[in-house]
Amino acid sequence: MKKILLLLTLFFIQHSLFAQPQTKKIIADKIVAQVGDKIILRSDIINAISDYKRQGQEAQLPPNPECAFLEGQLIQKALVLQAEKDSINVSEEELDAMLDNQVRSFIQSYGSKEALEEISGRTVYQLKEDFKQSFRERKLAEQMRGKIVDGIKVTPTEVKAYFAKIPKDSLAFYESEVEVSQIISQPKANREVEEYITKQLYEYKRLVESGAKKFEAIAKQVTEDPGSKETGGMYNLNRNDSKSWDPAFFQAAFKLKEGQISAVIKSKFGLHIIQMVSRAGDDIVVRHILRIPPITDDEINLSIQKLDSIRVKLVAGTLNFGVAVNRYTDDENSKFNGGQLQGRDGSTYLTLDELDKDMVVAIKNLSVGDYSKPQVYEDRGVKKVRIVYLKTRTNPHRENLKEDYNKIASRALDEKKQETLQKWFKEHLPNYYITIDKDFFDCSSLGDWWKYAVNREQVK
Repeated sequence: MKKILLLLTLFFIQHSLFAQPQTKKIIADKIVAQVGDKIILRSDIINAISDYKRQGQEAQLPPNPECAFLEGQLIQKALVLQAEKDSINVSEEELDAMLDNQVRSFIQSYGSKEALEEISGRTVYQLKEDFKQSFRERKLAEQMRGKIVDGIKVTPTEVKAYFAKIPKDSLAFYESEVEVSQIISQPKANREVEEYITKQLYEYKRLVESGAKKFEAIAKQVTEDPGSKETGGMYNLNRNDSKSWDPAFFQAAFKLKEGQISAVIKSKFGLHIIQMVSRAGDDIVVRHILRIPPITDDEINLSIQKLDSIRVKLVAGTLNFGVAVNRYTDDENSKFNGGQLQGRDGSTYLTLDELDKDMVVAIKNLSVGDYSKPQVYEDRGVKKVRIVYLKTRTNPHRENLKEDYNKIASRALDEKKQETLQKWFKEHLPNYYITIDKDFFDCSSLGDWWKYAVNREQVK
């Protein structure tokens, strides 16, 4: 019970990974634990560990992984029981969305819906049914955990007390971190060049429709999308994922019928033609060919001049950076966050290795509060120009309350939530019917569970 948050995280990761088409079945299986009417099979434990290893996480497995994964599942089952008792529900719409996301991930991994069904020996519908109950329990457990720790906060005094307990020689060392924002201008290709590329794309369309060539063969040869070149321009799309795709591309794709090829589409990445391969409800498989009209120095210089005039106003203080982003940037997503870059974890504090190499060059000689001169850079093969604003920069340092308060407060909050969960489990475990297989009697981490197991006397 000492690491409930860690075990919950481990279990939820395991559960999403366990939901994989299994090509090798477990021959011998049995119930190894039960909480209320919720059973845990040995295959649940074995498959969970195997999936963790397949994802390259073997080095992060805890000691005695079978004990850890069983404890994670015991915790989840207890949370599910309480969630059901408290009438917490998972809507069918929410559950369907979770299942759709998982199946899309499978299709992306295996290349197509047909390949997934062939390898798993199950239809997409059957796979969703197979995973439905486990996904429901996973979501119920998450919601119950959230209910238990909801509203928990830490005060500055508690944060200081938490920090004071950390041994000085155990304090983290942080590399330099920065907060940066940008205004992007995407040079527009010459109209004559766009018209020439458009004619080429229509010729590719004609060749496919006449049967002279296959779409995927042309895509492998000429597309300028490195993410799909090897697969002949193929992508899997779902109607609920519109925010992940360029709007023009996304809308054009879903308007197509099977086998149909679109007219030339212009997106923020360039010019496309799209072929509908297959459709299954809200899921479609498409192929596309992307051509990026070349940008000349003349177009780049126009963007540089535009951003240079904006920079003059920013430096003079006559224009607010956030207003400038909203008014002038060609990156639509930036308008919602003031052009600020974020890390994979959502943090605005980034280490230098999280920045692209051109950005590192742009901020190298900037002081905090400075704006870079317009910089030409490449984004997935597309030439763009940007101004970079350096909001903050930290020096390499040992963790301290002044510079790292938010990070320390976050950990202090996690510890407080952990203590709350531990207290909750100690209060509720006596209320559950619990059995654990004798093979796990030596798992020291299961001490609290064994204390209330109805079969504890039988295995001593």
